[in-house]
Amino acid sequence: MSAARTPPGLLISLVPVLALVGLLVLNVQVFGSADNQIALVAATAVAALLACRVLKQPWKELELGIRHTLDVSMSAILILLAVGMLIGGWVHSGTVPLLIVYGLDLISPSALLVTACLVCCVVSLASGSSWTTAGTVGVALVGVGQTLGIDAGMTAGAVVSGAYFGDKMSPLSDTTNLAPAMSGATLMEHVRHMVWTVTPALLGALVVYWFVGQGHAAGPEVLARTDAVKAVLAERFVLSPVLLISPALVLGLVIASFPAIPALVIGSFVAVALGVLIQPTPEGGWLMSLQGHVAALYGGYSLEAFPAGSEGVRLAAEESIAALLDGRGGMKSMLGTIALIFCALSFGGVMERSGMLGAIANAILKLAKGTGSLIASTIFMCLGINILASDQYMAIVVPGRMFRQAFLDRRLHPKNLSRALEDSGTVTSALVPWNTCGAQMTAVLGVATLSYAPWAVLNWLCPLISILYGYLGFKITKITDAEAHQFEGQPVTAAS
Repeated sequence: MSAARTPPGLLISLVPVLALVGLLVLNVQVFGSADNQIALVAATAVAALLACRVLKQPWKELELGIRHTLDVSMSAILILLAVGMLIGGWVHSGTVPLLIVYGLDLISPSALLVTACLVCCVVSLASGSSWTTAGTVGVALVGVGQTLGIDAGMTAGAVVSGAYFGDKMSPLSDTTNLAPAMSGATLMEHVRHMVWTVTPALLGALVVYWFVGQGHAAGPEVLARTDAVKAVLAERFVLSPVLLISPALVLGLVIASFPAIPALVIGSFVAVALGVLIQPTPEGGWLMSLQGHVAALYGGYSLEAFPAGSEGVRLAAEESIAALLDGRGGMKSMLGTIALIFCALSFGGVMERSGMLGAIANAILKLAKGTGSLIASTIFMCLGINILASDQYMAIVVPGRMFRQAFLDRRLHPKNLSRALEDSGTVTSALVPWNTCGAQMTAVLGVATLSYAPWAVLNWLCPLISILYGYLGFKITKITDAEAHQFEGQPVTAAS
């Protein structure tokens, strides 16, 4: 007979969490490394050792937990590879350089952050995907910002804020559908209720971006650097408007509800075809050109050396272009990020399957005595799962299931829960470096998560506003006893 299993208590459940925090601090502060894969593997080993030796759980069961979390997130990993292909194809074909030049012509430095946020709001609202938005228009906007002398973290933060506005509000978004499914609300009830938190968060973000942007004037130095960058890009690429066919096609397909992965792959190969047709043919003919463009889909864009002798503004422009384009894109550039996601999800899988994640969640739920503390507990639980389980879907599903009855017991409409889930589970995922979303944003934008996180104003303002509403009782919808019993009879969608 197998040994009886021991249910995990709070103290033992916190040991892997403290181990993870300690290992991450050691890795970043002492070793000075930004690669957290081994720290996550070590924390997973601590969690598995406790589960097997103390809680008497077989390794096979823990392995099933790991495989389940990886299986749930496999589509996200495939999208990451497809986005890598797309960026590599767009840079090598000249699409990204063209978008950068257009951006430099149309956007002033003082308006860039506001423009970047609003453009990404529109694209993500239409497409329902923060990942697609960041991997398409976001890449070009960060390039424009760097050329204008704006800190890349600021521009990336504005891109992330706008991208997650749509991911949170669009009926096409998977998380926007998942949150009401977990709580028992309808989709349109959920979307209308979120307007009250996301609108002030977006306005607050735009105000911050406007004030910060006033410190970036288009002085003579900026104009000279901009002109030099455009001149160097024009020497390197044929900047034809025809190159816009690929991004227009990708966005059109996604907006038309075409599956994201095929849309991204189609856009990649269209970019290859356009690059072969438009860019200069190297020695060896069009076959050599085709080989170079196809190779960029995996290996990214490799910038040929600039001629020696450059100096002054010209040299600064060449260095800017090298920083913007060299090594960008390609499936290969995503492999480190995928390894990080695999390691983080393994930790989350062990914590969930062993019951330690549930023990922590139950301890948090016991602290919720009123409406404000209940909503705050929900939001902190979502944030905690984004940190520990590294997946925004788990950060919506687990608290959604655990807090649903508590909201009904307090006679709170399920849409209050679904809003809290999205106000934290969706938007805070991009603020965690090893979360699938944080890793994705870093991979496609080329900016460290902790560099853009302070400037992703909407992403950290939304949960704060939601907590404030909970304590003030503002826009918190109550239900009657009869309605509560009716909601209790509704099954929760099994989406995990």
